Amino acid sequence: MPRYMVERNLPEFDASQLPGAAASAKAATAQMSSEGTPIRYLRSTFVPAEQKCYCLFEGPSEDSIREAQTRAELPYERIHEAEFITSEELA
Repeated sequence: MPRYMVERNLPEFDASQLPGAAASAKAATAQMSSEGTPIRYLRSTFVPAEQKCYCLFEGPSEDSIREAQTRAELPYERIHEAEFITSEELA
């Protein structure tokens, strides 16, 4: 399944708001999955000094990721298809 990085510009956003925003993303993707669109919210990284948040999703298309942002009522600037590797995946 493709992965997508959602880039958000969040001026005046406080790290204490991150759990609520993440819960909105998780709820939106869970609802979409129950409706037949396999999509998952995976994680977020907030960079306070840059007022940026980067959120990782798995889904069938960029359009499905965009729909999840709309349903969660979360602002975003860009959505990028992205590749990721974790240290556990290295031989």
